[in-house]
Amino acid sequence: MRLRGRSAAAVGTGVFLLVSAVLAGEAWADSPAAQAARAQPLVPDTPCSVSAKSCVDLDSQRAWLIQDGNVIRGPVAIASGGNGEETPVGHSLRVYRKEKDHVSQESRLPNGDPAPMPWSVFFEDGGIAFHSGSPTRSSAGCIHLEPADAEAWFDYLQIGDQIQVVKASEEQAARAQQK
Repeated sequence: MRLRGRSAAAVGTGVFLLVSAVLAGEAWADSPAAQAARAQPLVPDTPCSVSAKSCVDLDSQRAWLIQDGNVIRGPVAIASGGNGEETPVGHSLRVYRKEKDHVSQESRLPNGDPAPMPWSVFFEDGGIAFHSGSPTRSSAGCIHLEPADAEAWFDYLQIGDQIQVVKASEEQAARAQQK
């Protein structure tokens, strides 16, 4: 079906506004998942709520593993997405797949071979995962962890576990507004 005239303009404008809101962080700031997470206490020394099994702070480039509201590993250094391939923010992301020896279908090594993504724990559409990689080099949206940390995330996280990826500065501001 082709759109013409006002219909096409309205769709184009709506898409532009939606994309603008998402890019500005507004679409998720007041989502039901964000509100529910912010209604819960924070895990001490993290920007995430007690329902998370893993917490990622994009501001500080750190991550934690959490059990029963307590940190069991971390903070550890991470590298998140960059250069137009930012890691998505979310309060109720879920582990949906794990693959110890995953090889990327999107990223390539300089020689053209598919890039290895050992200890992959996928938590967002588009192949976004925790995996072993340099925590000093930005990813294509994934969370790079040192090899020992990636293995710990792989061993601990289970299918269905909740992941929270946040920006601590935005979380603090949003929680302050709720008071």
